[in-house]
Amino acid sequence: MIPDSASYRLGNVRVHQSLTPGLAATFDSDGFALADIAVTDGKISSIAARGKSKAPADAIDLAGRIVLPCFVDCHTHIDKGHIWPRKPNPDGTFMGALNATGADRAARWSAEDVARRMDFSLRSAYAHGTRALRTHLDSVAPQEEISWPVFETMREKWRGRIELQAACLLGIEGVRDKAWFERLAKRVAAAKGVLGVVTYMVPDLEELLDRVFGQAIKHGLDLDFHADETDDVAAISLKKIAEASLWNGFEGNILVGHCCSLARQPDLEVLDTLDKVAKAGLAVVSLPMCNLYLQDRRGDGTTPRWRGVTLLHEMRARGIPVAVASDNTRDPFHAYGDLDMLEVYRMATRILHFDHPVGDWPQAVAATPAKVMRLDGFGTLATGGNADFIVFKGRSWTELLSRPESDRIVVRGGRAIERRLPDYAELDELMV
Repeated sequence: MIPDSASYRLGNVRVHQSLTPGLAATFDSDGFALADIAVTDGKISSIAARGKSKAPADAIDLAGRIVLPCFVDCHTHIDKGHIWPRKPNPDGTFMGALNATGADRAARWSAEDVARRMDFSLRSAYAHGTRALRTHLDSVAPQEEISWPVFETMREKWRGRIELQAACLLGIEGVRDKAWFERLAKRVAAAKGVLGVVTYMVPDLEELLDRVFGQAIKHGLDLDFHADETDDVAAISLKKIAEASLWNGFEGNILVGHCCSLARQPDLEVLDTLDKVAKAGLAVVSLPMCNLYLQDRRGDGTTPRWRGVTLLHEMRARGIPVAVASDNTRDPFHAYGDLDMLEVYRMATRILHFDHPVGDWPQAVAATPAKVMRLDGFGTLATGGNADFIVFKGRSWTELLSRPESDRIVVRGGRAIERRLPDYAELDELMV
């Protein structure tokens, strides 16, 4: 369907208003319009709304199939990916995941082990249509000396296929060691990474956050937090992060993930937190598949009572940038997943109600995370932009989100890629 040539035109495609900035068209109630897309030398040379006439004579008529920009996945853990067969979560709980992962890391995470699992994950993401990805890297000593060099090598290997970013990951208590944390911040800066920690309601949280912000300011780093991944209503570190950003006058980008406890808190607490998050300019990413797996797992034979996701609708209403992402893949924090952002969006639509109306929710897997990650030209379809897009069979949201679309066509630089998913058997020898 996509010719292997430098120039061609796709006619009668269905594009979404939120992902085609500047397109003058009449959009339907779900935000779609029919358009023609011309590709020349790996770029979108034009994108124009369809009139009532037939597709241009030289166009390949796609009969209303949806075309979306390639995905941007802003919160993953490809250093942990695919360890489930050798270290499963014993009970499905957060603590079970934390302990199992820590044990596996200490025993098995050599440079070769991490590299092979990372590459497997990236091949999966690429085949599904991801163009950019941010991974967290466990950076507790001595793992940071292993995983960061592996990441830097992997970033070069994948340059031009997936734009890779990395954020360090450690519990906020690790920041108490000032000298070690400053060395880590320097290491992250040298790798052009992002400074990240997991926040808990420790007694010295505000002091430790000041130290994190101080290092980010000193080294010119953006920030990426894991926060409040719990149902504990007393977990308010999202608000503490916003307050710390304001009193430190921080001007970089801040992404905060999870924020699950916010959905359990009283309305006045929620309103106060969201006001501060908006004022501080934070962005928030929800991880619907992982949080659905871990949160409210009772262990007593009873059914979970809540979805584990945060208040994205309320955030968006205040102008807070919001995204959804893959998070963990086949590790103790989430036994499933394949870094397929269509699956993430499909699940998010059902769990978080990204419909009635659809509005600009599609930006949550494309344009919004691209902006948070400072990736100009990613996550949209526009004249002059790279011809990086995905052609689906679905012609509406109900068609697109009802099937896996395993036969989607991923186009990079104007040409369809070979969408070969790696075989799990490739990892068998790492699982012994």
